[in-house]
Amino acid sequence: MARRPRPAAIALPAPRLSVSYAVPRAGVPSPASFRQWVAAALQGARRRKPAEVAIRIVDTDEGQALNRGYRGKDYATNVLSFPAELPPGVDLPLIGDLAICAPVVAREAAEQSKKPRDHWAHLTVHGTLHLLGYDHIEDAEAEVMEALETRILATLGIADPYAPQ
Repeated sequence: MARRPRPAAIALPAPRLSVSYAVPRAGVPSPASFRQWVAAALQGARRRKPAEVAIRIVDTDEGQALNRGYRGKDYATNVLSFPAELPPGVDLPLIGDLAICAPVVAREAAEQSKKPRDHWAHLTVHGTLHLLGYDHIEDAEAEVMEALETRILATLGIADPYAPQ
C-alpha cells in the first residue's frame, strides 16, 4: 500500500512587530529576537491569521506607572499585556501591545539563575499568549498556559521555565 504524502506545513505569515526601547539597548534583545519569539508563540498557539504586535521595553518607573494605572498594583512587573480592543467592523491584524520592564527581567533572571535571553524569550511568549486570550488566573487555565509556554520554548531550545531549580 502506498503511503500518503504528509501535508506540507502551513506557511504562517511573519508577525509585524514594532519594538521601542525606553532603556539603553545593552543587554536587551534585538527586534529580530522579539520577532522570533512572537512568531513561535503565534505558531504554538496555532494562530493562522496575520498578527501585529507592538513591544515597548520600559524602565522601572514606566513599568510601575503602567502597572499602577492599568492593574492598580504599585510596582513594576516583568511583562504587561494590552490586548487590542478594536471597534466592531474594524478588521486589522493588531493583537495588542506588550510592555516589558528590562530591570525586572534582569533581576528575575539573576534571582532565578536563568539565562537572561531565555527569560526574555519566556516573557515575550507569555505576554503574546495573553494577547491571544490565554490566562492563568484559574488553576486549570494556568496549567494549559504553562504547558503551552513550555512546548513553545522547547521549540526554541529553552528549558521549562516552571521546572524546579
